[in-house]
Parts: sequence; C-alpha cells; structure tokens
Amino acid sequence: MKAAVCHEFGKPLVVEELEIDPPQQGEVRVRMAAVAICHSDIHLVKGDWGGETPVVAGHEASGVVEEVGEGVSLVQPGDHVVVSLLRSCGRCFYCTTGAPYSCDSEYGLDREGRLRTPQGRPVHHGLRTAAFAEYAVVDQSQLVTIPKEVPLDRAALLACGVITGLGAVVNTAQVEPGSSVVVIGTGGVGLNAVQGAKLAGAYPIIAVDLLDNKLAAARHFGATHAVNASREANLPAAIKELTSGRGADYAVVTVGSAPAVTGGFYTIRPGGMVVMVGIPERSTTLTLSAADFVFDGPRQIVGSNMGSTRLSIDVPRLVGLYQRGGLLLDELITTRYPLEEINEAIEAVEKGEALRNVIVFG
Repeated sequence: MKAAVCHEFGKPLVVEELEIDPPQQGEVRVRMAAVAICHSDIHLVKGDWGGETPVVAGHEASGVVEEVGEGVSLVQPGDHVVVSLLRSCGRCFYCTTGAPYSCDSEYGLDREGRLRTPQGRPVHHGLRTAAFAEYAVVDQSQLVTIPKEVPLDRAALLACGVITGLGAVVNTAQVEPGSSVVVIGTGGVGLNAVQGAKLAGAYPIIAVDLLDNKLAAARHFGATHAVNASREANLPAAIKELTSGRGADYAVVTVGSAPAVTGGFYTIRPGGMVVMVGIPERSTTLTLSAADFVFDGPRQIVGSNMGSTRLSIDVPRLVGLYQRGGLLLDELITTRYPLEEINEAIEAVEKGEALRNVIVFG
C-alpha cells in the first residue's frame, strides 16, 4: 500500500510503498477514503512533540471496513466508518466513570505496530491511527459506523476537528443558553467551537483571529462579532465592551500558544472559564498572577481533550445533525488533494490558506 511517511522531522513526507500486517485481536483494517490535515499532524511531523521515525501521521479520517480481527463485534466488512484516534476499553476507571476519551488501557498496537517497510523495518503509527495511507489498522473502538449516504470526505472531519471544537463548548464547558463565548483562533477547530456555541444558544459569540478571511468564515459559522487581534491594542477591553462591561463567560482557546491562553484569561469575567483546546509544545508554560484567580472572583482554566467526546454517542448525534442541515461540514473543506500532493496540502494549512484540506483516496 502507499503511505506518506515522515523519515526525518521537519522534512517533507515521502509517499512510498509499505507493508501492512493483518489485524489482530480486536483490531480492524480500514480502506481509507479521506483524511484531513490537522495541525496535530503538522506538529507531529515537524518533531514538536518528539517521538520516533519513520512514522505515518494522519488521524482525522474515514473509510470502509475491509477486514476484522478476532473478537471484533462493533463493525463488519463493508461498513462505512469514521476513524478517530480516540480509543476506549470500556473497563478502566475512566471508561467506567463517563470519560472514555481519557482511557488509559494498553492496546496491542501500543506494543507492536502493523506497518513496516518492504525491508521489514517497523514504521510507527502516528497519533494511534496512521491514516496518511491507503489502509490503516486500528482498534475497533476507534471506529463509528455511519450511514452510507453520508459523504466520506465530510465524515472524516467528525474524527477530530469537529468533535474537538464543538465538544469543547458543548461537553467540556457545557455552555448554557445566553452565555457569552469568545473563540480565540478560528481555523478548522475554532470554527467548530463557534458552531458549538451557536448550537448551545450562546450570545454574543465573539471570534478572535489575526486573519480577516478566517473571521469572515467564523461569521458564516455563527459568530455574532469578530475582532482582529492584530488591529486591537487591548483585547480584554474590546471583549468587555461587547459583554456589558463584564468580560466573557467562556473563552475557548484553539491556538496552541501560551500568549493566546493568557490573553483568553483576561477576556473572561470573574467566575468565567478558559477552555484550552490548542495543544502547545510540551515545554510551554503559563505565567499568570495567582491573585487574579481569587481577588477578582474565581476564574477557571480547564483543558479539553478531544472535546471530551464519547465517540460512539457524539458522532452519531453529529451525523444526524448534519443530515438535518444543522451542522456545517461541506463548508469546512477548502481543497481536496491526492495522497501524492500531501506536502502541498500541509503547506497551505501552515500558511493559513485553508480551513481543512482533505486527502482523498480513489
């Protein structure tokens, strides 16, 4: 099979032939239909998070089940599926207490991958999925069956970008109707945070970004106000002006940087919440005044892991919402590329020219 392989961090990916082993106990082989370019994949192949090479990235995907290993009961060959990096054993502390997105069990794929070069060298599964390839072997819990009439290139977006942004608002923050929400960073994930705020009945929904084209997109996805941070000298003051002088109830930060989180903290009101969605480098630290957490009223900073998504529950709900016209997916896709043009697709994302670029197979 063909796959886009990272042999050296920070270098272009190389599309080449790899061997893929059959699925083992509880595993499934999926023929890829589409995989989106997520910033997490870019961080991985640039080496921002460390790790080993060669590695195949890609985790926001969809496809068709081709082969199942022993013990698989959730899917069968021919099923159309969303393929996510989220795994859940159903037995650990987190799975049994309603947080399957934090499952801490070990899987066979953690000990031994299913990818190798024709010479037999192991190739790592990036972000548990390795979907920049014509086929992927994943645990069955990473799959959600979807109706065959749902276009697979749109369905791929439900594996990460949509559930991460929308889930941060709906699941992690549990935003109430009428609450004010600031979304800092309106790329693919940020636009879905805007969608989540709209679905939650928030008002105002304030989009913050450095690029006017992304702010225009945010308005299309439900933002009621837009602030270009490159032209706003005092972002907290601007947000207070739009929120009756108090500050926002929630600030959702989809940018993986300390200054963005700090900036978000000072846009919320006393008693407000910052939801960290963007993933910074592991060495990143935050510097905030401890007094600001107490003297002006309690403020919270919480992290949101993949939108606190319960994959088997949330994805079917979102598919239904999309089918009824209540969720924008088509509008998220900027350009579709063949696998051989994956480096061009990544470059466009890095330049801020795309909401979601999608690699399509076949």
